[in-house]
Parts: sequence; C-alpha cells; structure tokens
Amino acid sequence: MENLGYSSLKVAEYLLQIKAIKLNVNNPFTWASGMKSPIYCDNRKTLSYPAIRNFLRQEFISGIRNHFGEPDVIAGVATGGIALGALIADHLGKPFIYVRSSVKGHGLQNKIEGELQSGQSVVVIEDLISTGKSSLDAVEEIRKAGGRVTGLAAIFTYGFDSSNQAFSDAECRYFTLTDYRTMLIQATNDRYIDEKDMESLDYWRMDPKTWGVNEN
Repeated sequence: MENLGYSSLKVAEYLLQIKAIKLNVNNPFTWASGMKSPIYCDNRKTLSYPAIRNFLRQEFISGIRNHFGEPDVIAGVATGGIALGALIADHLGKPFIYVRSSVKGHGLQNKIEGELQSGQSVVVIEDLISTGKSSLDAVEEIRKAGGRVTGLAAIFTYGFDSSNQAFSDAECRYFTLTDYRTMLIQATNDRYIDEKDMESLDYWRMDPKTWGVNEN
C-alpha cells in the first residue's frame, strides 16, 4: 500500500519533524524481539502537538468516511489508539470504546471497556501497524462481542507483506494516513537521509530479519 498524495506526505513530514519517527542506518535500534531496525516509531508523540494532533484527527475522519462510511462506534486499541480514537469519536459525536491488550486482572475482567451493542458497526483506531497482531487481536475481540468491524485505520504502517496478508486473512479492511515508502520519499526530500541510506532502508522493509546481519 502506498500513499503518495499531499496529505500522506504531510503526515510523514510531521512524524519526522517531531521525531515520532527516527531513522538511523549506522546505529540501528533493537526491537523487543531482538531484531535490529534502522527505524524507531512512536506516534504517541503526536498527541503533544495540538496542530499536528488536530490535522491527524481530520485526516482520520475524512478517511473513515471515504473508506467505511459512518460508523456507530469508534474503538481504540490500547494504548496508542485510545487518545486518538477518543478525539475522533468526540468530533464525530460517536460512542467510544477501547480494547485492552490483556484481560483486566480484577473486577469484571473486561478486555473491552465501554458499551458495545451487538450488531453495531465499529471502526478501530491504531497508531501503528507492524505485524498487525495487536490490531487484529482487537478486531477479533470486538467481533466476539457482537460488533461488526467495518475497518481499521492507523497513522503509519511498515507495509510488511506478512501484515498485509494477516489483514487479508482476517477479512479486515484498513487504511493508513501514511506508510513506510511514503515516509522514505519525504525523508529524502527533507534530507534526513541520502540515496545510500534509502537503499538500505528499502532493503530492511523487504527483509528485516536479515538486514542487521548483512548491514553490520
């Protein structure tokens, strides 16, 4: 999936500008899995910048209406999608729920917080799609509770083939405000990276498991 329109490039520009996305080919980051990565993404930083936060909210709303129509409920995926989802739900005047990553350890042991009625249409909000697992776990929980998931929306995706396949297998449509390839184009335009870095970063997306071995 590629987003080469003005708005997707603008989203990428904002993420790079506030260092929500950091790129470092020479001193890569280590993910929790142990995998070496030349990119670190923390889109929750966008919440600290009102103008950017509002821009993203409006882009989400436009995208939701264009791709999915008008939902009954907005759902956030804990934790990155909660604040974004609440902002979107508030602007649309829709109920908001969120999905925990694990069962609450006390009380009612809910995974879904908030009111969801069987048959209601739900759009799920995420900040980042990596493997797609946490996003699709949330989708499955909503479906099990009787919700009808019309789609998922996120700020950014790495665009891994495996995550695209996972969404296809789960029969869940999704869109993102920007993506890895668009971000690289913007990073090159803004001179965050050069052509050599671009080649290395391109290779990482295609084969992230062996990138660290071959590059370092």
